[in-house]
Amino acid sequence: MRLADATSPETAGAGLVLVPVGSIEQHGPHLPLDTDTAIAVAVAERVAAELPGTWVAPALSYGSSGEHQSFAGTASVGTDALTHLAVELARSLRTWASRVVFVNAHGGNLTALKASDELEWVPCATEDVDLHAGFTETSLMLHLRPESVRLERAETGNTQPLRDILPVMMAGGIAAVSANGVLGDPAGASAAEGERVLDAMVADVLGRLG
Repeated sequence: MRLADATSPETAGAGLVLVPVGSIEQHGPHLPLDTDTAIAVAVAERVAAELPGTWVAPALSYGSSGEHQSFAGTASVGTDALTHLAVELARSLRTWASRVVFVNAHGGNLTALKASDELEWVPCATEDVDLHAGFTETSLMLHLRPESVRLERAETGNTQPLRDILPVMMAGGIAAVSANGVLGDPAGASAAEGERVLDAMVADVLGRLG
């Protein structure tokens, strides 16, 4: 159930509220800026459908994306601001809901979400396959919102493992390791693969929520 569609009396005494957390940041030349947010919302809504009585709050779309700031379109609020916002939001929601869990789909938000013991969060784990705007995220968006994917513009990016590029990336951002902003290879991405990955992420989050 979408919180934004509810009336106040309908939410009284609620149990679980899921808050999708994403970003507005470059995703190479072919994926929309809100890719992470779209994934977080999709996972949260699918999870809520499996847990009757669960509400899905409007997404926190602006995250901590400073590593992408060299690319146009990126809109980041940074770690401290995101932590403060998430803590205040959780406190507010918990005045009428018994549990609040943030569903995060952007790796850059992890430091913010880990910064306070007041925050409970779960990941949308796509990084196990590739890192950013590659095969996995392209497949997910082909499944979720194919009209937003400019597949004809897709390019291979840096395909090295994270451990090999992390020091340079931490110092100079994504642009220091990938001129087109892609970490991975979108070749062969498909809606069918996106559906499979989404199913796996939903199952993982359900398991983490207990």
